[in-house]
Amino acid sequence: MVVCMGEALVDFLPERPGARVRDTVTWTRCSGGSPANVAVGLARLEAPAAFLGVVGEDEFGHFLKGALAGEGVDVSRLRQTREGKTGLVFISVDGEGNRSFSFHRTRSAESLLGPADVDGAWLSAARVLHLGTNSLLLFEAQQAAFAAVGHARAAGRCVTADPNLRLHAWPDPGVLRGLLDRLLPGLDVVKLAEDEYRWVTGEDTPERALRGLAEKGVALPVITLGPAGALGLWQGRLVRAQAPQVQAVDTTGAGDGFMAGLLAGLSRSFETSAQFRAASSGWVEAWLAAGCEVGSRVCTRMGAVAALPHAADVTLPG
Repeated sequence: MVVCMGEALVDFLPERPGARVRDTVTWTRCSGGSPANVAVGLARLEAPAAFLGVVGEDEFGHFLKGALAGEGVDVSRLRQTREGKTGLVFISVDGEGNRSFSFHRTRSAESLLGPADVDGAWLSAARVLHLGTNSLLLFEAQQAAFAAVGHARAAGRCVTADPNLRLHAWPDPGVLRGLLDRLLPGLDVVKLAEDEYRWVTGEDTPERALRGLAEKGVALPVITLGPAGALGLWQGRLVRAQAPQVQAVDTTGAGDGFMAGLLAGLSRSFETSAQFRAASSGWVEAWLAAGCEVGSRVCTRMGAVAALPHAADVTLPG
């Protein structure tokens, strides 16, 4: 099982690409939030997945819990609260599929994650813990993340992260930088997007960024490069994967699809971090290729989850 920890949000998609929020009359409601999208992607690929996070005790929270459960995601650790409202995101998509976001997340429920939400025995039984960072605005949520990582690593499990930066959400982005400096070193997989690696690592090329992360103990640092695929570093060697060429309609969730493809292969292949770190480069090439295939498919339809493929549609290693 892969436990995805972080935010679950409701995405609202415009009636047509190219429409600005102010010009859109009709919206389509979808499940969203990066770790939740990864969980859905895993479930569709027949890789057992669970979601750990918080949503509101409101209609949107009930919608998200039902949507995730309907996809086959274990929602037994998805807590609902009346202390905050479920976060909403209104998405604008231009004619080339590039997206921008308008967030409504004041006192949002996903930030109310706390150490009490972390069940060490349950986490220790999972093969992989996958983290996002957008729910970690408050100290208690940060403590929950560190506690979860501690339990997973003590049990010898893989821990992965996709920071999925939303710098505007942080009153002081320096707090996020400090959090990443503590959270990312020693993880098994860290995925950054092409527009993120400079801010996170301080390096000016993908290759230097990957080597910087590897020097901090990350076993497989990866940078996704949009239509150009992905670049990883494994045991000192650069590993490239090409992305299938598609007509991009909406790039929302492409990185989440990439992680779902990669983690589906990883979790099917190995039970422990030690086994993963001893893998051959052939395995890593196959994982990256699976991630690129799934991520590319996500871009072919509006929304982060609509085009996530099922296991019969893709080739997975393991």
